Amino acid sequence: MSLRRRLAAHGFESNDDYEFALRLLFEAQPAGVRCLNIAGESGRRKTALAHALAAALDYPHVLYHDFSQPEPPAPTLVDAETGETRSAEAPASGFDRVLTEACAYSEGARVVLILDQIQASEFADQIRLYQFVQSREWQGVAGTVLANAATLLLVLISEDALYHSLQKASFRVWADVAGGTLDFDPKDFGLGPEARGLFTTLGELFRQLGQSPTASEFARILADLLARVRSIEQLRTSLFGWMENLERERLHAAAVRPLLDATIVELERLLGVEEISLTVPGS
Repeated sequence: MSLRRRLAAHGFESNDDYEFALRLLFEAQPAGVRCLNIAGESGRRKTALAHALAAALDYPHVLYHDFSQPEPPAPTLVDAETGETRSAEAPASGFDRVLTEACAYSEGARVVLILDQIQASEFADQIRLYQFVQSREWQGVAGTVLANAATLLLVLISEDALYHSLQKASFRVWADVAGGTLDFDPKDFGLGPEARGLFTTLGELFRQLGQSPTASEFARILADLLARVRSIEQLRTSLFGWMENLERERLHAAAVRPLLDATIVELERLLGVEEISLTVPGS
């Protein structure tokens, strides 16, 4: 099974092919810990890609830390004799604990550590992280531990630019949905050459919208077209309903209207050839 399908099976669907990017990442010989920076503008879609990659690549240990989540407060101690309360010494931070745990796992197994929302971290933590990436040594509250560079993968996610040196030590991939090309064929959906006009017009419509639907998105839209959509407004509703990150305003732009009209014309032509009664894959 291709990586694209394995990612989809674990909840991340994309037209982009990450296989070559991962080959570049894993065949490179970094001086320290191997780092993957997932970039993009789609917020938690980057997080979804990180977890799907870890599952698709069969990592037995997946650790996760979100810098935007507040640290728990230090526990309160009560003096049994006086009844006075005081705060206990603050425990190791979640960042410290997860780095230490990742290093420990890496001694004997493959492990991926996902560090999310790095823009919310202290800048000092980014410097420490860079030093760790270079040296493979983590100096935490529990002491110094060493990472096995052959088994540990760091995945870095930030809504802002990473610390420059940390970025230079990382390989970057893009997680947004706009990539890829529309190359669907009517026969893949149980249709004959008479549907070619509809597919061609849909391709032009998607390019005008700046979108490239995934296979399941396209299958759902096609199912709507064959069974339910009969007007421009119904077509807009289907497109907006099924396509991730499609802006509603784009569907109502003047430049898009002719292609919406053309899609309905091609649909009516296709349905006029014969009554379509199909179960579209993914519908």
